[in-house]
Amino acid sequence: MYSSSIADAPLVRAPLHAPVAHLIRGGMIEGIHYGSVVVLGDDGEVRFQLGDIEAAFYPRSALKPVQAVAMARAGLPLDGELLSLTAASHSGEERHLAGTRRILELAGLTEDHLRNVPDMPYDPVVRDAWVREGRLPSRLAQNCSGKHAAMLYTCRLNGWSLEDYLDPGHPLQQAIAEIVEDLTGQRIAQVTVDGCGAPLFSVSLHGLARAAARITTAVPGTPEARVADAMREHAEMASGSGRDVAALMRAVPGLLVKDGFEGVQVAALPDGRAIAVKIADGANRARVPVAAAALAWAGVDPALLSEFQGEALLGGGQAVGCVQPVRSLEPVVVSACA
Repeated sequence: MYSSSIADAPLVRAPLHAPVAHLIRGGMIEGIHYGSVVVLGDDGEVRFQLGDIEAAFYPRSALKPVQAVAMARAGLPLDGELLSLTAASHSGEERHLAGTRRILELAGLTEDHLRNVPDMPYDPVVRDAWVREGRLPSRLAQNCSGKHAAMLYTCRLNGWSLEDYLDPGHPLQQAIAEIVEDLTGQRIAQVTVDGCGAPLFSVSLHGLARAAARITTAVPGTPEARVADAMREHAEMASGSGRDVAALMRAVPGLLVKDGFEGVQVAALPDGRAIAVKIADGANRARVPVAAAALAWAGVDPALLSEFQGEALLGGGQAVGCVQPVRSLEPVVVSACA
């Protein structure tokens, strides 16, 4: 079971990643993706590990469920779609923009109060339509706007200043850091700035998996359970139409999933089984099949994971191979490669 004590921060070092997936073309290994993988059992113990699961790393947006829990603990009253959006890396669809506006309205604020970076919508189809319409980058369209709106709402509720809510020393960010350490079970190793401008906390891959398991096994009605329920019930609000993490949450009953830039993914089941993946080169083409293989290792029915074994590698417009997890990751299901 999980200890209530908080361990020392993971070491900041060059991670000792290992091969986690092979790029197969015509039956030969053409390339290798390195990374690290951890699988936790329902008792919190490590059931499988590959690479370096204890070195400090940046979880990127995979930490957003933890940030949402911290805000809920600080009094954020959102639930359902809006709480899911709080933990989202959204695609910039109209529902995401409308939800972010609604959070700001509840706080008595506007888009002008946001301090995330202006950007185009994340989803390529939505982005292309945005460009055709002559629309410019905006803070609302940027994929972290729901989180930032919720941060502002949390500050307003607690009487905290709004202008500097992204400062690591701000009461909001201090409260988030405290919950990061609580749920991961370890001290934060290092703090930097994420792509959206918010503080980014470095933990270990093991700690990230532990945090996800703590969230999915929490007592109903707690901030942790509220976040897990919101994300699972409104998976496309936490990501977007056609996104692999939303499809995975729909495919596997009770599964909570969150991805992050640079090849990070975390997932946890209601009984506490959890996985976390880091692809060293940040490749999504490896993240998806490696995460699916880790979930099979954790005991998820492989039949539920068949659509997440990766896209085919094309040659002349025909499938000639794929990205295949290394054999040690696939004791249950083996991807078919040309």
